[in-house]
Amino acid sequence: MRKILNTLLLAAFIAAILIASRWLGQQAYSWMPAQATAEAKRVDEIFSFLVSVGAFIFLGLTGIIVYSLLTCRAPKGDWSHGHPARNDVRLEILWTVTPTLLVLWLATQSYKIYQQLDILGLTQVVHLHIPIEEPAYAVTVSKNIKPVAQNIEVVAKQWVWSFRYPGNVTSNELHLPLNQRTRLDMHSEDVIHGFYVPEFRLKQDIVPNRNIQIVLAPTREGKYKLSDSQFSGTDFALMQADVYVDSPEAYNQWLSQAAAGKSTLQK
Repeated sequence: MRKILNTLLLAAFIAAILIASRWLGQQAYSWMPAQATAEAKRVDEIFSFLVSVGAFIFLGLTGIIVYSLLTCRAPKGDWSHGHPARNDVRLEILWTVTPTLLVLWLATQSYKIYQQLDILGLTQVVHLHIPIEEPAYAVTVSKNIKPVAQNIEVVAKQWVWSFRYPGNVTSNELHLPLNQRTRLDMHSEDVIHGFYVPEFRLKQDIVPNRNIQIVLAPTREGKYKLSDSQFSGTDFALMQADVYVDSPEAYNQWLSQAAAGKSTLQK
């Protein structure tokens, strides 16, 4: 009878920490900045999963420690040692295979997201298992996302960002059309810089003498901030630019005004 009761209590404990871990995993979505690209959703899903797994392990171990302190205390004056632990092959296999499968799954999902970003230009530095002559195109992540609509050149130099649009329009502001995949053609004129927009869940190094292309699919209108994520010199923390995700109509209107000379470029 006692064995059945202990089994029921253990099952109730596991169910409770599963529910609590799942709840914490859902709360993790609110800890991140607003999702502004189709790729950000996949990144947040992995983050939420990791929070759930971490919470389950933490609550489980904490619960076992508290239970042991309350029920397995030695009587006063008893300085004898407990029974030696004995090897359990099944337990060894469980805690070896489970983390291995978890890490492999996370690596696979991360690689899929990396492919969706359609990053080109790093094949000589990072082996992505993508043939150079046949670049991988991102899979469709939403029915509302249109194919690549245009290319925008991103130039990073100490201490300013500049962007060149179709029609040879140049600006210090990055404007992206909503629900359209835009290819950013990035390069640096001096040192290594980092293209970082938290809402995009994107942090990409820009290496000198190397052309790096990346595809984004903005899904949320608004104003965001682009920062340099690399220590590229004394004033790197001040190297920022405004990023706007506009409706296609607003984007075309801004591009027309910029082409007419209403946009200024900081040198």
